[in-house]
Amino acid sequence: PTHSEAIQAVLAILVDPVDGVIKSTDEIDAVGHRVLHGGMEFFDSCIINDEVIAAIEKCIPLGPLHNPANLMGIRACQAVMPKTPQVAVFDTAFHMTMPPKAYRYAIPTEYYENDSIRRYGFHGTSHKYVTKRAIELMGRKDIKLVNCHLGNGSSLSAVKDGKCQDTSMGLTPLAGVPMGTRSGDIDPAVVQFVMNKYGMSADECLNMLNKKSGVLALSGVSSDFRDIENAADAGNENCALALDKFAYEVRKYIGSYAAALGGLDCLVFTAGVGENSASMRARICEGLEFLGVKLDPEKNNTRGKEAIISADDSKVTVWVIPTNEELMIAQDTAALVNAAK
Repeated sequence: PTHSEAIQAVLAILVDPVDGVIKSTDEIDAVGHRVLHGGMEFFDSCIINDEVIAAIEKCIPLGPLHNPANLMGIRACQAVMPKTPQVAVFDTAFHMTMPPKAYRYAIPTEYYENDSIRRYGFHGTSHKYVTKRAIELMGRKDIKLVNCHLGNGSSLSAVKDGKCQDTSMGLTPLAGVPMGTRSGDIDPAVVQFVMNKYGMSADECLNMLNKKSGVLALSGVSSDFRDIENAADAGNENCALALDKFAYEVRKYIGSYAAALGGLDCLVFTAGVGENSASMRARICEGLEFLGVKLDPEKNNTRGKEAIISADDSKVTVWVIPTNEELMIAQDTAALVNAAK
């Protein structure tokens, strides 16, 4: 089936006489689209028009897998609902408040000026949602915050006064902490070494780093943290190493971001692992006592619920905040469409 057929199938379910939630597609006031890469073109969500579509196309070299698919979804909705406003919500937008010292790479300037090669960061819609929620829960905006979006894909962000100052992913989602199948940060010369020794092409090497690395490679068992935790509990040393390595790298990022922010008021765990793995949260926070992070083991024994998990005397408030990217997209879409009326 095509994207257009898929959109039509979803709309048919929405207006189904038995299972539907609306009587007619005319009741749909707007459509929000997640778009992976906004490059240096987009600093916030926006209503889609021809210029926006052209700019998303311009960003295809930065998001070659996702942006074309995102455009198919947009065009399919435009074809089926031509009069309904469409909004693009960019995965990179939240991080566009980073200063140059955080987003520039120390490579020749021509690559930045000609090809827009820099740190962008991803999971922006999730980081935006949990930042907004943390500010609501803390009752003030002037907080120094580190968000840990930990799942099969993982990224951290350093946030001050509600604005992103730094993030762990880079030009692509391959950078940062080790993930389910992604290596995270490594010495770039590893690529040349492996290519030369094993006769691999650049694409083959990148595929290895994206799909055959991370905790899958370290554990030799799975890319799923639940499987790795079970095997580690049963005595698998490789799985124990995978968990230790992941926690160690996340902890290092938290420490470096506390330094970048000049302190830390709030630490947030979100996404699949962050929300559901009490043992991983405990591993990560162990050793952060010097920053004022102190977990309450009983409070930490929670899964998928919004909760403070730090001890009453912890200087840093540690939260579990379940992410809700769909709600964030809906809120951005509603705000833009209502403002345009």
